Amino acid sequence: MSFDTVVRGGRWFDGTGAASAVRHLGISDGHVVAVSPEPLDETGAEVVDATGRWVLPGMVDIHTHYDVEVLQGPALAESLRHGVTTVLLGSCSLSTLHVDPTTAGDLFGRVEAIPRAHVIAALEETRSRLPGGGWRTAEEYVAALESLPLGPNLGAFVGHSDLRAAAMGLDRATREDVRASEAEIASMRHRLVEALDAGFVGMSAQQLMFDKLDGEVARSRTLPSTYASARERRRLNALLRERGRVLQGGPDITSVRSIAAMTLSTLPTRGVRERLKTSLLSAADIKANPALVHIMGPIAATVNALGGDFRWQHLPVPFEVYADGIDLVIFEELGSGAAALHLADQVERNALLADEDYRRWFRRDYDARFGMRVWHRDFFDAEIVDCPDDSVIGKTFGQVGVDRGGATPLHPVDAFLDLVVDHGTKLRWRTTISNHRPEFLEKLGRSPGVQIGFSDAGAHLRNMAFYNYGLRFLRRVRDAERGGRPFLSVEQAVHRLTGELADWYSLDAGHLRVGDRADLLVVDPERLDASLDDYAEAPVPAYGNLSRMVNRNDAAVPLVMVAGTTVWADGQPGPGLGRERTGRFLRAT
Repeated sequence: MSFDTVVRGGRWFDGTGAASAVRHLGISDGHVVAVSPEPLDETGAEVVDATGRWVLPGMVDIHTHYDVEVLQGPALAESLRHGVTTVLLGSCSLSTLHVDPTTAGDLFGRVEAIPRAHVIAALEETRSRLPGGGWRTAEEYVAALESLPLGPNLGAFVGHSDLRAAAMGLDRATREDVRASEAEIASMRHRLVEALDAGFVGMSAQQLMFDKLDGEVARSRTLPSTYASARERRRLNALLRERGRVLQGGPDITSVRSIAAMTLSTLPTRGVRERLKTSLLSAADIKANPALVHIMGPIAATVNALGGDFRWQHLPVPFEVYADGIDLVIFEELGSGAAALHLADQVERNALLADEDYRRWFRRDYDARFGMRVWHRDFFDAEIVDCPDDSVIGKTFGQVGVDRGGATPLHPVDAFLDLVVDHGTKLRWRTTISNHRPEFLEKLGRSPGVQIGFSDAGAHLRNMAFYNYGLRFLRRVRDAERGGRPFLSVEQAVHRLTGELADWYSLDAGHLRVGDRADLLVVDPERLDASLDDYAEAPVPAYGNLSRMVNRNDAAVPLVMVAGTTVWADGQPGPGLGRERTGRFLRAT
């Protein structure tokens, strides 16, 4: 038997959690056609020597915001180079199926920190190239995606905010005193059915109250999905139940009622409704609420024991974020922070930040220690990494306040705001919000009620980079095993990143057995080292070469293939990446 490619002698994982073994893989016509303990005939084949390395199915990233970037940079190389060969679009109630380019800019710009002008331009340019000015239905959207030279495979949610804004208009969809009419709900349901018929994995919804809109029509209002009535949500969820598809949700973390409603929505009612596959954001060990991590696993176990099908999403690495000045989404949860971010004009914003009444407001927000929140509100835990004033680099804002205050230290808020007013976005700093305790990362990583993956790839370009989260998870598992304190086997960890996710979302991905599509990566386990924790910056051509945070650890992944084609090798893109389509739209089945 002849092969297009032979992957020789690697430790092979099939993505099911079964025992790994040294095997030789034969690939033909984009699929695995042989998995053998004996050497294969290499005549005429491209040979990949994987001796001493791991051969894994391509990883599945269940939470990205590549909806805009994929239109003009469809290679999605920042994920691909780390072994992610399938990504899901449409998270957090946001998608680009139905809204016009300007509304898409308003939805994505501030919430996901993707420059609004680039969102609008990407959709306008892409639609202008397509017959009839672009897609009008979910099937046409899928066809548009598949006309692009995709690097990885795509799956997708349709966003509730997208459905709602298209049915009601952005202004009406974001007004407290407006409820969707029966005709508008019918329009949303019709579009949702179209998306499910086209193979979308489900719908994403949002109730988080500090995700704010950009633009002029509804600036600083929350996302359209947050204004939906319980009745509207039930009518849409009913379609997901009927089809066995997924609700991805983001509850309002300040509201027990919101968290309970979204969690309990997974439960069936005998003879009345089916269970609803539900994946919520997110399982994390949050500094601001350290007790929460103890109840997330039991919550999932309880609702699943009662007949639900519920999972938390989890980023399996420390949630470290960077910011330029005050431009960071965590400030949206403070009334004072949201007021500053509402002002797009820098002169107006600086005047506000310098105002003493405003500073008193910010200090009150900062000092409030009770209630549910994401940010720990501790400027002594926020390090300055770059600033025109070299004397503050390496210090925390709290320490700067101590240094500058003399006998009476400056309040940390004043130290922070002084530096923002003086240096604007040239002030760069970092903090870790959650997942800082290794023992709880391990606890969440092995919990059956948790899904691994919450990278936010394609969003928050200047704030975070978790493109290599899967590799960092594998390193943690390997190190624990070598240290004699395993919390998962490597086989189980691979399954959690691949087949477990693909199976739950009903996608043909995440496995590497005879007959499976040859989406794979080769990992050098000895190069799963400290380099995985480093950040770099690289321009985004699709966004006017805006510099974004990325990960660079090419030695850890010497090869990535999609459908049997090399898309990344030895730190370089494959010859056809960005020009030839290797990925495809995967339809939920």
